[in-house]
Amino acid sequence: MSKTFSNDKDKFSVDKENMKNNSISVALAYYQGGTFIKEQLNSILKQLGEQDEVIISVDSAEDGSMGLLRSYAQGDSRIHLIRGPGKGVVKNFEHAIKRCRGEIIFLSDQDDIWADDKVEKVLEAFRNPELLCLVHDARIVNSEGDISEDYTMFDWRKSGPGLAKNFVRNSYVGCCMAFRRKLVRRICPIPRSMYMHDFWIGMAAEMSGKVLFLPECLLYYRRHDDNITDMRHGTISFMIKKRANIIRCLRLLQRRVAEEELR
Repeated sequence: MSKTFSNDKDKFSVDKENMKNNSISVALAYYQGGTFIKEQLNSILKQLGEQDEVIISVDSAEDGSMGLLRSYAQGDSRIHLIRGPGKGVVKNFEHAIKRCRGEIIFLSDQDDIWADDKVEKVLEAFRNPELLCLVHDARIVNSEGDISEDYTMFDWRKSGPGLAKNFVRNSYVGCCMAFRRKLVRRICPIPRSMYMHDFWIGMAAEMSGKVLFLPECLLYYRRHDDNITDMRHGTISFMIKKRANIIRCLRLLQRRVAEEELR
């Protein structure tokens, strides 16, 4: 690559050959993640085929990690670096998702580790043509990658499907999710008041068809001091405001799904 970033005018259209091959896109939102990105990319790339791609939307690399990202992109044509919108994690993920061409889109954080059989197990589940979205379980590890808790992500989140259940407590965790590309037109653009992309995608899938919570730990979810997301709840006032925003956003999503189904 002669340039740090690919052209920001990449077409938002389905690559027919990729659809035929059931190819994979990995949407990775990046923000100063140089500490762990090498281990994460290595765990992903070894599971991908030649027709697959990793879209890295870079909001910031002021930690000095741009050289590392550029080196990976120059050495592997499956990696595409694009300049992020600089509007937070939700819009950064949306930016990456909109440029994905594969039939199955995996979401990826910058600091976790994929289990060696993650792609294989997820694609096996998507052999069911009715499945729109999948969430798998994960082990919680520390900054060194060692298992730090005796419970899993599903245990922590009390994970499972259901609009009402996930309205009360979201169990759609992005780094554990994959979904069909057909959902992209329903989820994009993500409303500004929607607090997290993964919840939004999960709700769109629930309204549109079949979802699956796969009780297999296919990821090592790394907890460390620089995590962008947090496993704790906010204040009561924040939670009330968040719920009000969710209700408004879900009404919008219902309209989108209904309009799409009429086309």
